[in-house]
Parts: sequence; C-alpha cells; structure tokens
Amino acid sequence: MSHLAQTQTQETFVLNLGPQHPATHGVLRVKLVMDGEYIVHAEPVLGYIHRMHEKMGENRTWAQFMPNTGRLDYLSALSYNFGYAAAVERAAGITVPERAEYIRVITTELNRISSHLLWFGAFVLDLGGFTPLLYAFDDREQILDLLESVTGSRLTYCYFRFGGVYNDIDDNFVPGSLAFIKRLRARMPMYHDLVTKNIILMKRLIGIGPISAEMCRRYGATGPVLRGSGVQFDVRKNEPYSVYPEFNFDIPVYHECDSMARYMVRMDEIEQSMRIIEQACNKLPEGPIMAEKAPKIIKPAPGDYYFSVEAARGSFGVRIVSDGTNTPYRLKLRSPTFSNLSLFAEASQGMLLADALALMGSLDLVIPEIDR
Repeated sequence: MSHLAQTQTQETFVLNLGPQHPATHGVLRVKLVMDGEYIVHAEPVLGYIHRMHEKMGENRTWAQFMPNTGRLDYLSALSYNFGYAAAVERAAGITVPERAEYIRVITTELNRISSHLLWFGAFVLDLGGFTPLLYAFDDREQILDLLESVTGSRLTYCYFRFGGVYNDIDDNFVPGSLAFIKRLRARMPMYHDLVTKNIILMKRLIGIGPISAEMCRRYGATGPVLRGSGVQFDVRKNEPYSVYPEFNFDIPVYHECDSMARYMVRMDEIEQSMRIIEQACNKLPEGPIMAEKAPKIIKPAPGDYYFSVEAARGSFGVRIVSDGTNTPYRLKLRSPTFSNLSLFAEASQGMLLADALALMGSLDLVIPEIDR
C-alpha cells in the first residue's frame, strides 16, 4: 500500500497533554498519537521536576534526609516519613516505644484520609463536577488542623524520628480525632448520594479503563489500582509492620477492574482508616515517645536493608545500603505511582480521550513522587 493510501486510511496527529495542562496531575506530559478522538499511542514523559532525592540522600547524614521524604508524595507525606524511619530503624536495630508506634499509625491514617479526600475532589473536578471538591476540602481542613497541632506542618510533614516521633500529642488531639471521625462518618452518605450514585459519574467510570490483575503484575502496580483489579494485597496486612496487626480492619477489593472499582476502593479505604484511628485512639498507651537508647549519630552496621509501607497510592519501599558511616552508601526509593503510571500507555490504547482522562484520574498520580 502506498504512503498516500495509508494516510487516507488513518490520519493521525500528535497531541501534547501537559506538562502544564489542567487535565494532567502535576507537571506530567503525555504525548498522545490520536486518530480523531481515539488514542493510538500514549507516551508519558517524565522528569520535568526531577530533584535527585536519592543522590541527595547519599550526600547527607541519615537524619538530614528525613525532610526530603515529605517532598516526595506531598499528599501522603507521613507514610514516607514512616517508610524511611522504619528502614533506618531496622538497619540500626532501634526499637520504637509502643506509644510512638500508635501515634505514628494515627497520624499516618489521618494523612491517608486527607490524601483520599483531595483525590476524590480533584478526580470529580477532572470529570466536570466542581461542588464535591468544596465538600472534600472542608473535611480535609479538619485533618490538617489536627496534624498541624502535633507536627507543626500542614503538608510536607517531618514528624517522625529514628526511634519515635518528634513530640507527644497534646490533650486535644485524641478527642479532636474522634470528633472528626464522628463528623466524617456522618458525611460519607452525603458523598455517596452526591457523587457515587450520580448517573453522570457512573456513566463516566463503569466499564471505563479496564486494568486486569495480570497487567498490574506486569507493571508492578500496587495500592488501590491493584485492589481495584481484584488482588487483595496491602502491605499493612500482607507484610505487617508497626502495630497494625493489633487493629481490626478490612482490605477493600473490587473485581470489576474499571475506573469505578478504583474509585470505590479509595472511598472504602476512608472508612477503614477511620476504624483504625478509632481503635488506636481508644487503646493509646502511656509511655515514652522516643527510644531510650536511640543514638544521636546514626551509623548502621554495613549491609543491605529494605522496608516497605502502604502509602495512599501503594507500596512505598526504601532500600538502603550502609557502609557503616553516618551517610547512606546507596538510597533507593520504590515509587508506587511510577509503576501505576507505567501501565497507562497500554491501558489507554484505543480509548476516547475523555475516557483516558478518567482512567488517568483513577490512578491517583502525584508527579513529584515519580520525578524524585
């Protein structure tokens, strides 16, 4: 077939989605080859805000790198504090007091809820609905007020320390957390009436952007993306850490594999995080918030160590290689969003552009965590 005949059968054009575009999540560029409204090929282009976090980790002391973790996934920063602190504690043989572990879990789960609320509002905004964002941010502000009272920050937290947490919670934190849970639990039916049961949202998400469990395994997808494809894997249950085994909670799983399934996983996870916070607040033990014999200068024994936690977007892993000095020899950060985004090119092939944006939103991307 001649080139002219090929052109007549399929005329394609290139559409740049981003890197500064309201339909992209952060500074992400997606190079799309389009056949009319249909995607022939999608190529995510990364690196626009690459900041060399891993190399910075190898040029700082173990403690000096802690503030960097809050700049990775800034919406789920405490999970990243958690992962790095726990990795270094494993390497250095530091045991964290029980009260500190409970405080870590409470603050991290509050942070998970705030992350899911922001995703919920932004996702529906991507699909053309503005009002739910205002409700979501109203609830999220309550969480930020609680966390600010303890950590001193509202976004890029640096609250954890090797051996515990920076400071103890105040007298208002537990009552405030329980009051917030009561408030949010009463508002969840409103969210479902306003959004989940909305016929427009259902038409935009049900059956759209199917991602099979096999595709998740090939790309290493984790978190709500994996659980929305029918795989019940959550680091908190499958590779238990901290005091999570002491709490009763479920891992939401949906087998439909579409964008609606991923939406429902996150909405259900908000409910499960509320269960964990209630149990932790009611069982919060007294005691120290820092390990008594935590060394001021960390020098882990030479070796290769790994620790993973369940962040809001999936499994966040920290691999550290120590040569016995006060700085890491090698620091490798396993980014859940990088793996989740990697499947977009395959999953979006042949989709309408508008449906592909719904698929992208359902992946819950945070670009600074990819461009680390």
